[in-house]
Amino acid sequence: MSLGSHITELRRKHEALSKEVERAVRSPGINDLEIAQMKKQKLRLKEEIHRLEQA
Repeated sequence: MSLGSHITELRRKHEALSKEVERAVRSPGINDLEIAQMKKQKLRLKEEIHRLEQA
């Protein structure tokens, strides 16, 4: 897998997770811990994308 395609895949995952977080925030059945974990995962993806783009 090339670096460019890897970054593209990470961006796709980040966007999908962003949408999932938005849905979870609007859903009364999701607890705050689950939302926080998704936000942390989203941040890790963003940091990884940034790190790879700087390389």
